[in-house]
Amino acid sequence: MNDERRATWERYVASWKVESLAEKQALFETCLSPSCVYRDPLTEVRGWTELSRYMAGLQEQVPGAHFVTEHFITHHGRSLATWKMMSGDSMPIGEGMSYGEYDDRGRLIAMTGFFETPASKD
Repeated sequence: MNDERRATWERYVASWKVESLAEKQALFETCLSPSCVYRDPLTEVRGWTELSRYMAGLQEQVPGAHFVTEHFITHHGRSLATWKMMSGDSMPIGEGMSYGEYDDRGRLIAMTGFFETPASKD
């Protein structure tokens, strides 16, 4: 089961990098519930459309931004991952961790990212 959760997680991670909405939706179909909820210190969005918009906003701010999972553990339909955010030229520009919850079909239903923001460093 751990390998399946990891594969689901990595498809979700890959969806942050793809630019084409069609590619993003194809990845979402394999890893996310349509009613998923994403949260981080900057936002809370619900569903594929809102999540796609948020991801597009990141790409506008940091073209080519993507994530690399550093460590992944899972149990009882939940996961915890540590990651690095990379620039378009694969330079590390941030790090954090994310908590995921999965439905009975193995799709992510909730993703919560934790990372420092400029305001949290004060």
